[in-house]
Amino acid sequence: MPSSARCYVEISTGRIASNFEAVRDAVGPDVDVMGVVKADAYGHGMLEVSRILISRGARWLAVSTVAEGRQLRDAGIETDILVMAGLLPDDFRTAVDLGLTPVAHSTSDILRFEEAAVAAERKARFHLKFDTGMGRLGTRETPVEVAGVLKTLHVTECDGLLTHFASASDFSTPQTDMQIARFDGIGREMAALGIAPRYLHLSSTATVAYARPNAWRTIVRPGHAIYGYVSPAKGIAPESALRVSPALAWKVKVVAVKDVPANTLVGYGGIACVKRPTRLAILGAGYADGIPHRLSNRGKVIAGGRFAPILGAVSMDLTTIDVTESPRLKPGDDVTLLGREGRVSINAQEMARWAGTISYSVLCGIKPRVERVYVE
Repeated sequence: MPSSARCYVEISTGRIASNFEAVRDAVGPDVDVMGVVKADAYGHGMLEVSRILISRGARWLAVSTVAEGRQLRDAGIETDILVMAGLLPDDFRTAVDLGLTPVAHSTSDILRFEEAAVAAERKARFHLKFDTGMGRLGTRETPVEVAGVLKTLHVTECDGLLTHFASASDFSTPQTDMQIARFDGIGREMAALGIAPRYLHLSSTATVAYARPNAWRTIVRPGHAIYGYVSPAKGIAPESALRVSPALAWKVKVVAVKDVPANTLVGYGGIACVKRPTRLAILGAGYADGIPHRLSNRGKVIAGGRFAPILGAVSMDLTTIDVTESPRLKPGDDVTLLGREGRVSINAQEMARWAGTISYSVLCGIKPRVERVYVE
């Protein structure tokens, strides 16, 4: 039954589960699938998605921050949690106390984590990230320098090595192959120095979807695929072997319907002017709910089973659409921002193209005041 909320998303628990299982089937039983639930599970609800993934056998979850890890622990989630996006000085002790597995990005990080674990009188584990070409987080220190520090540790253990691809879906550049080669070289050097962590991981969704098994190793880290998306490939690429479906539909209610004559200006700045008598519907959501402002006068929604263009500027709490082709629409009816009505559909990648952004931004941009409703 549709929600009575002004603006809401419906999230299919069944699709989350089947998308996760599709990734697991693709990589086979020898590779763990770490569910990436950072950023409130890309707008899908971190706690709910985490529980779904764990119920399907996920042994690892990944978040960005210690604060996200704390949310999971406070909710009673006990599985291994990787903290990927760096720790601030006060985070090291908290990570130890919560039993989180942080990613270290330098030998300084390693020593801070060791110090925190010694103070807490607890053993702890971390993973170490090498920057193999992304130019963002990750150490560029040599294996000799890193191994020298690792051999001084008493209560902490490097349990994994990882890197992050910069261009995994771009087959027009050799960057991914170069990063794999660089990672392999680091791994060989580390092993020769007596450092051989049990976990190795490089891959997110793209290298699973486009079948690059030489990048899977012991864990893959899908995020986008779990929520039903695979980024389009660039260059000469194999067809995606991963069949996933969007798990989220986004709905908003009509607040008012009105008829206006030709030559009426619509919205802030009068950036739209209707050329014919037009029926307008005013929707109860705007950019404060996550509708991209750049959809102003260029995006569309689904109203009454038909595409309906956005007219004028998307405002903070309201958006105006042209429903001349859907004359039966009335206040209280749902309009679809993302999802399907009959044969007509809009997904986050399409909305992103209209807004000049990426689908990740669309999904993560759905604001907390938008009600989350979970359905099968």
